[in-house]
Amino acid sequence: MIWRFLGFLFTLGVILLVTGASVVGYMIWKVEQDLPDYEVLAKYEPPVMTRVHAANGQLLAEFARERRLFIPIEVIPDRMIQAILSAEDKNFYIHGGIDYTGLARAVLVNIQNRISGSRRLVGASTITQQVAKNFLLTSDQNITRKLKEAMLAMRIEDAFSKEKILELYLNQIYFGLGAYGIAAASLNYYGKSLHELSLGEFAYLAALPKAPTNYHPYRKTEAAIERRNWVMDRMIANGYVTEDEAKAAKAQGLNVNPRSFGAQIFAAEYFSEEVRRQVIGIYGEKRLYEGGLSVRTTLDPGLQKEAKRALVKGLVEFDRKKGWRGPVANIAEIVGGGGDWGAALAAMDSPNDIAPWRLAVVVEVKGKSVVAGLEPARLENGKIAAERQGANIPMKEISWARAAQSDGSLGPKVTSPAQVLAVGDVIYVSPDGEGGTWRLVQLPEVEGAIVALDPHTGRVLAMVGGFSFDRSEFNRAVQAKRQPGSSFKPFVYAAALDNGYTPATVVMDAPIALDQGSGQEIWRPQNYGRKFYGPSTLRLGIEKSRNVMTVRLAQDLGMDVVSEYARRFGIDDNLMPVLSMALGAGETTLLKLATAYAMLDNGGKRITPTLIDRMQDRFGRTVYRHDIRNCADCTAQAWTGQPEPVLADIREQIIDPDTAYQVTSLMEGVVQRGTATALKKLGRPVAGKTGTTNEERDAWFLGYTPDLVVGVFVGYDIPRPMGKGQTGGGLAAPIFGTFMKAALKDQPVIPFRVPPGINLVRVNSTTGMLAMPGEENVIIEAFKPGTMPPESPMDVIGAELDEAPLPALAAPRFGEAAPQTGGPLQPDVLLSAPDGDGLDDDTIGNLLAGTAAIPAPAGPATTGGAGGGLTTGSGGLY
Repeated sequence: MIWRFLGFLFTLGVILLVTGASVVGYMIWKVEQDLPDYEVLAKYEPPVMTRVHAANGQLLAEFARERRLFIPIEVIPDRMIQAILSAEDKNFYIHGGIDYTGLARAVLVNIQNRISGSRRLVGASTITQQVAKNFLLTSDQNITRKLKEAMLAMRIEDAFSKEKILELYLNQIYFGLGAYGIAAASLNYYGKSLHELSLGEFAYLAALPKAPTNYHPYRKTEAAIERRNWVMDRMIANGYVTEDEAKAAKAQGLNVNPRSFGAQIFAAEYFSEEVRRQVIGIYGEKRLYEGGLSVRTTLDPGLQKEAKRALVKGLVEFDRKKGWRGPVANIAEIVGGGGDWGAALAAMDSPNDIAPWRLAVVVEVKGKSVVAGLEPARLENGKIAAERQGANIPMKEISWARAAQSDGSLGPKVTSPAQVLAVGDVIYVSPDGEGGTWRLVQLPEVEGAIVALDPHTGRVLAMVGGFSFDRSEFNRAVQAKRQPGSSFKPFVYAAALDNGYTPATVVMDAPIALDQGSGQEIWRPQNYGRKFYGPSTLRLGIEKSRNVMTVRLAQDLGMDVVSEYARRFGIDDNLMPVLSMALGAGETTLLKLATAYAMLDNGGKRITPTLIDRMQDRFGRTVYRHDIRNCADCTAQAWTGQPEPVLADIREQIIDPDTAYQVTSLMEGVVQRGTATALKKLGRPVAGKTGTTNEERDAWFLGYTPDLVVGVFVGYDIPRPMGKGQTGGGLAAPIFGTFMKAALKDQPVIPFRVPPGINLVRVNSTTGMLAMPGEENVIIEAFKPGTMPPESPMDVIGAELDEAPLPALAAPRFGEAAPQTGGPLQPDVLLSAPDGDGLDDDTIGNLLAGTAAIPAPAGPATTGGAGGGLTTGSGGLY
């Protein structure tokens, strides 16, 4: 009977065993059918961030959804690997994907912890299992996922080497602080490459994959140090380091020092954002954020900082003239009630990119000064500092703040701080007052932009698109389309010089009436001062920015010619063929206009502006470059007598080099005698042109030296008058000057390059005629081969003072009848700066009749107008 019962139990056991095995086998088979393809790991290309560098190699920006840098296992330091293995999987090199010894140990430890009441659980997942989970599975906590993980781990071990598995792991896992992969973690935590880390730093990075937030260097410092030291203990136990080495490392703090990088360091937020937009335009968002591109830009960090400094200085100085608009807010109840005004300031929204300006609150108003509390610094753990700092603002730094009135005028003179500020007023202050004091400042309402280019290559060396990127991401250098005003005139003059005119050609500056078409009023263009100056040379026309002369030139050339030059220079591809366009009534961007000026500077060669020199993929292969010229011998390893390599100039010649130089020479006169004489103090050859639109809504200055082109724009985002007399010469040119003074410091003075064949001839600066020996008012003028200045008065363009309206469209060449085509005309009349008292109608008539001479300038008298006063000098070389 007993044997029968034992037989029954045996049979039952076999049945249960077979059944259990069958069930397990079925489950394994079922799970196996749903296993992901682990062989995809052989083609692993993780999402890698795109890194953007300045021209000198400094890191400018990073773009990524996961901030990761891929690093091959061969270049990861041994000590980093030892630290990781000690922390995560000490038997990595001897198990086959599952560490059964470690698993048994983890089970025993967890049972002991449960008995002792500890909730701390010990895991037993190997690095291979973590690779399977992180790459191929979800993080679901169930038996099916664990079974898949184990099966995949064993298959991965069969398919890949240990080094490959470790490479996958170290490049994929998250280390905290936004870092994915060990290379990015080294940079994010220590600002160094892996090869520069110390033992303690290796150990801390190895401590992070388990739970980065639990070992945060600032919020969980003690836990982070404890975990780091535990890793070093494991390294001792595994024979990787000595006790003395670990003891020395443990005596140190975490020493976390996140790297300093980013566009804000170089004040280049607008630049880097434009680079981001351009890369997306070329390759799309996915490749930008995941493709691991290396982008080398054209940015010169030094010039970029100076551009930001110059623009901010100019905008703030202008804004001060418009008056004080009042405090940002008032928190008198907090200040007076003994509350924490520092916390209140820290909670306010203010731009982050306006350092060294700081938000502050008035805590005491004295007789001749104000005491303000500064916004406290924010610590690395995200909290605000406990210390509360004060700032002394003397009366001298407050006196500018006359109240801005609704009609644009200023309130009474400030004689006491109490006129301006009260306790609780939230304000902005700057630490550049005298004697360590602070200065009252306000965020300017007016905006602007500045851009600097290499005229020979089109490389954008600096770009600032506004006062604060944090306040407004709108880039006024590339996105704002505004009327250029008189800064467009050089291209009308270029067209004239290309079509038979010389700088000495005389054009009548006298009233003209133009028919705008059926039902439209007659257009009578005016100069800035609403005066006329009689027969004047082309040089005087551009130096003094004469509107009427420019209209007559455009009429004589034909607006189709002017429109073609606007297209040729990339200013406007569809400029309306109406005469007001010759005065800059069209629209363009600062970058386009600066590029056009660059083509005048470089001798008439076409260039394309670029912010990117080259791009490389994640493997270092060049996939894009701006300079497409090839030079096979430029990278030769040695010279063996072969000819010296030469890079061919493939730039298209868009205008005669002689014409380009003549326009440059004319614009040198703008600086020497015209609407930008304030720039003479730069003490070097500078050519440029001011631009001001109706009611001073836009102010421009575009200028250059032989190897640097700079454009400046100032205006309100929603166009409105900036105030009478606020012209390109008074607003934009000083910003240009501030930048150029810094940019060209310690640079040699280089004259503009004169093309072969240009004749430099002494002429009378007023009449344009050949100068006689001993004659005054003499300048050197540039003439093309085959042309020379006249020795006697010549025909004057526009000499017939016929008040009968001429048509605005399809303007004829001089001497031809004007076809009555009519057509709409832009209503804006863009005015230029005056250069003197002008001539009355009787004098102009006598000049045409030959009974009066062209008057010479009345010596070095300063007259009103743009640029803070225009000087008509006595001539001389320039």
